[in-house]
This record gives sequence, structure tokens and C-alpha cells, in this order.
Amino acid sequence: MTTKNDFTEDEWTRVLRAPMVAGMAISLADPGGPIEATKETMATVRTATNPPSREQLLTEVALELQAEVQQHHNPLKGFKPTGAGSSPGQLVLDELRAVAAIVGAKATTEEATAFGSWLVAAAQAAAEAAKEGGFMGFHAVRVSEREQAMLDQVREAVTG
Repeated sequence: MTTKNDFTEDEWTRVLRAPMVAGMAISLADPGGPIEATKETMATVRTATNPPSREQLLTEVALELQAEVQQHHNPLKGFKPTGAGSSPGQLVLDELRAVAAIVGAKATTEEATAFGSWLVAAAQAAAEAAKEGGFMGFHAVRVSEREQAMLDQVREAVTG
């Protein structure tokens, strides 16, 4: 059973924000307007505060994220996907890979697998939150090609 105490403060910060970073990946892949971004963020928060399984690690992360959101604190505080030579999307994927490695090194195999699946679920929820393209809702799709491509990359990054 892996808990917050198994991580350094910096590692825990990264683990804690990972579900939100996974949702951010989708928003960066196919930026839309403010309404779309809000829908994607809200879907990510819902998934991040309701893990799909009951592993101790996922429960602790979800409860702490829920407390952050309720206190109007930004769970992404301090994370800025910017840097020389890399796109924001690539930096987000690099962060997700790094967090998956941290969790893989400290958690049980079952917890690490569940954590990776949860990150994919957060990205999937963001991708499905708003329709993309079309005109006034006609011919719009639930998940755009760019979102699907990023979702596949998120899945690869966190599940290997």
C-alpha cells in the first residue's frame, strides 16, 4: 500500500497534479474557446477527484485534489509546459512519463497500473467533454483527430 509518505515533497506535488496534467494535454492538442476549455477542465476535475478504483494511492491523490479544488487552489500551480526547443504538448507528455516512472518505482504494480489508467481516464474525459469542429453544432465530433492523437500519446506515456 503506497501513501503520500512514500514520496518526497517534489514527487508528491508531481503525482498530485498528474491527473490535471493529463487533461491539459488534450486542451493543448486542440485548443478551443473558453467554453470548451472550461468543459474540459471540469471533466478533468470530476475524473481526478473520483478515481476509478480504490487503491490507497489513488484515494489519497483524489482526496487531496478535491481539497485543493474546494479551497480554490490551482492544482497545476508551478507547472508551466514551456521550454526551449519543445512544444507544450511534448513537455506535458514528458511530465506524464516522469510521473509514471516515479509511481512505478514507489508503488505496487497494481497501484502503478491503476494510476496510469486513471491518467488516461482523465485525458479521455477532457477529450469527450466538448464537441469539436462543425458549424453551430452541425457535423461536430466528440473527439477531434488531434485530441485522439494526443490521447494515444498519453496512453503510451503512462502505460508504456
